[in-house]
Amino acid sequence: MESVLLVAAGGAIGATLRFLVGHYVDSSQFPWATLAVNLIGAFLLALITFWYTGIPQELKLLLFTGLFGAFTTMSTFTLETVTLFYDGRFGSALLNFCANAGLCILGAVAGRYAGLALS
Repeated sequence: MESVLLVAAGGAIGATLRFLVGHYVDSSQFPWATLAVNLIGAFLLALITFWYTGIPQELKLLLFTGLFGAFTTMSTFTLETVTLFYDGRFGSALLNFCANAGLCILGAVAGRYAGLALS
């Protein structure tokens, strides 16, 4: 139960921060807020992961799963791709990058068409 509460607390913080970025960053011409949270999340997740290697499991749940999970999903994807690359798994890193980017875009296109069809 403690794990669930840690994830929920981090998620509440992350979602609130994401809302605030979206509220204050002008995204009328380009999705700057989304780009901002993805870049910030990716940077901070990697920074914490590689800077503080002895991070306790409870703090991982609070920050990584909760806060960054709610703030952005891009941070986890980015860290996984960088880890694959620096582990020498270049093909897997490229596949992870292309599959995630490509499938997310295709999913958004499919969702758009489905939404238009249902409206």
